[in-house]
Amino acid sequence: MILQEIKSYCDDILSGRVPACQKHKWACLRFLNDLEKSEASEYPYKFCEQKAERFFTWMEMFCHTKGPLAGQPKIPEPIEKFIFGQIYGWVDKVTSYRRFRYVYYQVGRKNAKSQDLAILGTYEMACMGEQCAEVLVAATKREQTKYVWEEAELIIRRCKKLNPPIKDRFKVSYGVIRHLKSDSTFARMSEEDKKKGDGSNPQCGIIDEYHAHETDEYYNVLTSGMKTRVQPLLIIITTAGFDLNHPCYKDEYDYVSKILDPDNPIENDQYFAIVCELDRDEQGELTDDIKNEDVWVKANPINTKTAEGMASIRAELQVALDKPEKMRDFLTKSMDIWVNQRENGYMNMAKWAACKAVLPDLTGKSCYVGVDLSAKIDLTSVTFEFFFDDKYHIFSHSFMPEDTFRQKMKTERVPYDRWIAGGWITATPGPVVDYRKVLQYVLDKAEKQGWYIEEVCIDPWGSVQIGKDFEDKGKTVVEIVQGIKTLSEPTKDFRDMVYLGRVVHDGNPVLAWAVGNAIAEQVDRNQNLILSKKKSKQRIDPIAATINAHVRAMTKNEDGTGRVLFI
Repeated sequence: MILQEIKSYCDDILSGRVPACQKHKWACLRFLNDLEKSEASEYPYKFCEQKAERFFTWMEMFCHTKGPLAGQPKIPEPIEKFIFGQIYGWVDKVTSYRRFRYVYYQVGRKNAKSQDLAILGTYEMACMGEQCAEVLVAATKREQTKYVWEEAELIIRRCKKLNPPIKDRFKVSYGVIRHLKSDSTFARMSEEDKKKGDGSNPQCGIIDEYHAHETDEYYNVLTSGMKTRVQPLLIIITTAGFDLNHPCYKDEYDYVSKILDPDNPIENDQYFAIVCELDRDEQGELTDDIKNEDVWVKANPINTKTAEGMASIRAELQVALDKPEKMRDFLTKSMDIWVNQRENGYMNMAKWAACKAVLPDLTGKSCYVGVDLSAKIDLTSVTFEFFFDDKYHIFSHSFMPEDTFRQKMKTERVPYDRWIAGGWITATPGPVVDYRKVLQYVLDKAEKQGWYIEEVCIDPWGSVQIGKDFEDKGKTVVEIVQGIKTLSEPTKDFRDMVYLGRVVHDGNPVLAWAVGNAIAEQVDRNQNLILSKKKSKQRIDPIAATINAHVRAMTKNEDGTGRVLFI
C-alpha cells in the first residue's frame, strides 16, 4: 500500500496537481526511475514495503506535542511518506540492509523537522536490531540540539498506545535517552565532541540546521565513527541560509543538486536527497513571486496545510515587506531560498557566479596588477585586471607558505590543499611567503602570456622592498593608500560592474571564497565603504588585491582616457 501511495504522490508532483520546485520534481522522477530499474536482476536494490510500513507503524504510535495539533495522533503527511518510506523501504537485494546511508532534506521552517528527527532517532535506537546503537544529534550550539532531543523525550513520555507504556522501555538521565532492551542511546553532541569525536560509533547521526555550521567538523566526526556499523544513517535536515561559504551550500546543496539533476552524470545510489524551495532561473533570480500564496507550498509542504501555518507565513511576509532588513530571513527560512546577504556582506554571490566564463584571449592586452601582501605566514594574492570590450577581465592567483598551509587547513577548515593541487595557489618553500617568488610569478606570467603591465598597484604596508624590485624591473608602481578616499569609490564600482555583468572571471574558487568572506564596512553617513579585514571572519586577500587593481583600472578606457576621476 505504501508503495502505491508514494507512486501516486510522485504522479501528483510531476503532473503539477501539487505545486513543487524543480528539485522536488527531480526527486520524484528519480524514485520512479529507480523503481523501474529495480526490476532488473543486475540492479542491486529493491523496495521493501514491509520495512517502510514498519517505520510508519512506529511513527503513528506518537502524538503531536505542540501547535494546533497537540495531543492528536501523528498521521504522516504525503511528503513524509515519500521521504521516510524511501529511507526505510529501499534495501540491498542480497543483505536486506538499507540502501540509503546519507539523507539531505531541505525545507522551510515549521515543517515538522524536529518532530520527524525525534521519531527517526527513537526508531534507530529501538527498531533497527542494533545493540548499543548510538544516535547523536549535532547543531552549531549545544543549546540548538535540545529541540530534537527534547522532542524525542516528549513523544516517548506522552505515548500511550503500548502496554506496558513505551516510556517504560526507555530511561532518561543526565541528558541521555537509553533504550533498555538494546542498551542504545540518544544523546546530544557537544563542542568537545566536534573537536575530538573519540569513541563515538553512531548508528545514526543527525545534523540539524546544517546551513548555520561554519565547518564540516560534525559531519566528519559522525561519518568517520560510522565505519563499523553495517547500515548507518547520516541525516541532514536544514533550511536554506545566507552564507554561501558554509559547507551546507558549497558542498552538500551543490552535490545533491547534481545527484537529483537527471541530466547530470553524477550519481550516488546511497544518498537520498530532496529540496523544497522556490524556483530560480539559471542566473539565480527568483521565478516565483513570494507574494503569490499558491507557491508557498513549494517550500512548506506541511506548514501550508493548516490555516495557522498560512497565517504565520502571511504575517512574516508583511513584516519583511515593511522592514527590508527582515527580508533575508523570510527568504531563507520561509521560502527556503539561499541568499548571500549576511550582515554587511559585500557581494551577492549569485551575481558573482553569473560572471563566470572562459576568459578570452588576452595576448597583447594591457593590464593592471593588484597586489595584497598580507602577513608573510598567510595568504598573499595578485590580480591581473584587463579592461576591453567594455568589460573587466579578472585573473587571480595566490601564494601560501608550504610549512604552514596544512596547519591552517585544520584551524581554518579551508581546502588549501585542493586549491594548491588545482593550481589556484602556489605553495612557496619554507615558513613564510618569499615575496621574490611573487615578483617572479607576475613577471613570468605576463611575459609568457604576452600581457603588458601598465602599473603594479600595491598596498604600501610592508611593500617597500617588493615595490623597489618591481621598479628595478622597469615596472611602474603605484601605492594604493588603504583609506576611504582611495578605496570607497573603486570598492562600490567593482560591485556595480559585477551586478551589471561587466566583470568576467574564470571561476577561481579562492577568489570566490574571498569575495564571499568580504564584509563591507560603511564608514560614514555619506555611504562611503571599504572592505574590512577585521570584521571579515576569513581571508579576503584575493578580493583586496582585485580592488587594488581596480582603483587604477577603472580610471582608464580602452583609448586611454579616464572613465572617472582618480584622486
